[in-house]
Amino acid sequence: QLQASGGGLVQAGGSLRLSCAASRRTFSNNAVAWFRQTPGKEREFVAAISWRGGSTNYADSVKGRFTISRDNAGNTVYLQMNNLTPEDTAVYYCAVDLSSTWSNRPRYWGQGTQVTVSS
Repeated sequence: QLQASGGGLVQAGGSLRLSCAASRRTFSNNAVAWFRQTPGKEREFVAAISWRGGSTNYADSVKGRFTISRDNAGNTVYLQMNNLTPEDTAVYYCAVDLSSTWSNRPRYWGQGTQVTVSS
């Protein structure tokens, strides 16, 4: 139901834009978030956006570098990642919340997209 894409290999300092696409039914009236996970570690919150896009929040580690946005007409949520560092290397997942603002109650998860940042 959620399709994450846009990952890849990039050098430190570079940029990537991730996309999370879903059906209108999956996204309708729901907040969406991005998480990331590296082997042996718990999944980590990265950013979230409310249904209408008026509210966003970010992990401290990505503030000022990552921007989450959404196109409800196109049923897609984006994560623009700038000034990437090797510490950003992870599998990135998108998740749809039960609520219209992020309440940390994910209803659906995407399949993940690999981001690798080389030094």
